[in-house]
Amino acid sequence: MLQKITETANYLRSVMKTQPKVGIILGTGLGNLATQITDAQELPYETIPNFPVSTVEGHSGKLIVGKLGGVDVLAMKGRFHYYEGYDMAHVTFPVRVMKMLGIETLLVSNASGGVNPDFEIGELMIITDHINLFPENPLRGKNYDELGPRFPDMHAVYDPELVAKAKAIAAKHNICVKEGVYVGTQGPTFETPAEYVYFRVIGGDAVGMSTVPETIVAHHMGMRVFGISIITDLGVPGKIVEVSHEEVQEIGNIKQPLMTLIMTELIQSL
Repeated sequence: MLQKITETANYLRSVMKTQPKVGIILGTGLGNLATQITDAQELPYETIPNFPVSTVEGHSGKLIVGKLGGVDVLAMKGRFHYYEGYDMAHVTFPVRVMKMLGIETLLVSNASGGVNPDFEIGELMIITDHINLFPENPLRGKNYDELGPRFPDMHAVYDPELVAKAKAIAAKHNICVKEGVYVGTQGPTFETPAEYVYFRVIGGDAVGMSTVPETIVAHHMGMRVFGISIITDLGVPGKIVEVSHEEVQEIGNIKQPLMTLIMTELIQSL
C-alpha cells in the first residue's frame, strides 16, 4: 500500500500544474462547489494509477486542481464509501496521496441526517467531533511510521482554530450554523427510527455514511481537518419522513452556496 501511495503521488506531482496545500472532499449533492474553482485542471479517477472509481450518483469521480478564492486547492469531486465494497485502505487512499503531495489542511463536507431535535432540514452543522460506528477502523493492520503513529490521539481531530474561524465567517454573513457530533455508519441503508434514537442517546447530532474514515487517516498523518455537514433529512421522532438519495442531493444543491461561501473564506484565511 505504501508503494502504491508513493507511485500515485509521484504521478500526480508530474502532471499537476500547481502544488496546493489545501485539500477538499466534496460529498453527496455538494459537487457544484467544484464549479467555483478557477484555472481548473481536471483529472478523472480512472486515469490516475491505483485510484478507485466512484460508483455513487452525485459523485462524478475526478480530482480538480485549481484556485478557490485565489488559493491553490486540490478537490475530490466524488469520494469512496465503505458500502460500495471498498475496504478502508481504498476508501482513504486519496487522503494518503494528498498528504504525500503536500496537503496540510483537509476540508471535508457531507450530507447527513439530523438527530438533534434543534436542527432543521437545510441547516449547516460544523463538525466538532465524531463517533465511529463503522465495522472497521482505517488504521487497522500494519502501521507505517512514515505515515503516522501506531496509536494516534483523537481528542481534537476537528481543528478548534478552523472551527472558530468558520463560525466567525458564518456570523459575518448572517449564516445560521450549528455545531455537533457526526456519527459515521456503514450504510447504505438510511437509518431506522430506533437507530436514530440510539444515535442521539450516545451523543450524536447528525449521522452519515462517510467522513469519519477520511478524517481519522488525515489526522493520523498530521493534517488539520475541518468538517461541515448539510442536514438533508431529520431522524427526530415526529419529524421522520421517508427519504431518497435524490432528495438528499436536491437539498444539498440548494444549500451548498452557503457552505461554499464559508469554505472559500476559510481557505483564504489559512
